Amino acid sequence: MLETRFTKLIGCKVPIQQAGMAALANPELAAAVSKAGALGMVSVGGLSPEKVTLELEQVKKLTSNPFGANFLIPGEAHEDFDELREPVRAASKQARLVEFFYREPDAPLIEIVHGEGALAAWQVGSKEEAQAAVDSGCDLVIAQGVEAGGHIRGKIGLIALLDRVLSSIDVPVIAAGGIRAMAAALAAGASAVRVGTRFAASEEAGPHPIYAKAMINSEAQDTVFTEEFSTGWPNAPHRVIRASLDAAKAFQGDEVGQRYMEAEDKWVPVRRLQPIAVTKQVKGNIEAMPHWAGEGVGSIRSILPAAEIVDQLAAEAEKLLKRWS
Repeated sequence: MLETRFTKLIGCKVPIQQAGMAALANPELAAAVSKAGALGMVSVGGLSPEKVTLELEQVKKLTSNPFGANFLIPGEAHEDFDELREPVRAASKQARLVEFFYREPDAPLIEIVHGEGALAAWQVGSKEEAQAAVDSGCDLVIAQGVEAGGHIRGKIGLIALLDRVLSSIDVPVIAAGGIRAMAAALAAGASAVRVGTRFAASEEAGPHPIYAKAMINSEAQDTVFTEEFSTGWPNAPHRVIRASLDAAKAFQGDEVGQRYMEAEDKWVPVRRLQPIAVTKQVKGNIEAMPHWAGEGVGSIRSILPAAEIVDQLAAEAEKLLKRWS
């Protein structure tokens, strides 16, 4: 019952895409999700072509199943996209799907993806952006509702957004934002769901224990839609656990901690209200760093292996879809 346009196009068994979540979306997580039958994603934004290749080759060593590469493009970076071209080309040689988020869809980038034989997707927040993504050549579109955790492009809820997007484009649409019941999104017309917060709370993602505990103890009402974590990336709305925002506002000083940069083999400062992924490779006042979480955070009760999360989501969806049919 879980075969969709998405599973047929990607070549996977379960209509779930793991979200790109910066350092949390690492090769180990992507491989585990893909091995379980869904689509794992590696965040490669900001990496050199050589580093992109190394990251994605790690996934291929762990699984022969399809996986994807995610390029998060901050609003003030890559003004003309020129420096993105070679990293995108490198990713497109390795991944089944290459996706982009936060800037307007760009046809030349999509052409590079297709030129290397990969599929292309863009995450959007409106009907107009969805049409622009299709016009740029995207094979899939990710419709992100305001319930999502992390950075958010749109202004309305997922179901309302899905209704608008599905009525305007013909390519498969992936539903993103506060996913708790995959069956509901599929019944609404989506070809797959994009899951972030649940996978952020996986063993392979490696969230810092304090961040992990915050996710386990939070419900939807404990999250907040804000623009406060904007140091280095202004005017970019996002959703976090409210307590982390309160702690960041109360913090006195400019530097809340440090994070380890593997590519440079050194620790660098984390500034107050800086949007970073709070992994185990971060130290300092963890409570005052962004605890990214969508409204689906209430479904997290413990830190689980990624494969178990995929199995749970799939089993729940099949059960509901059978009941409704």
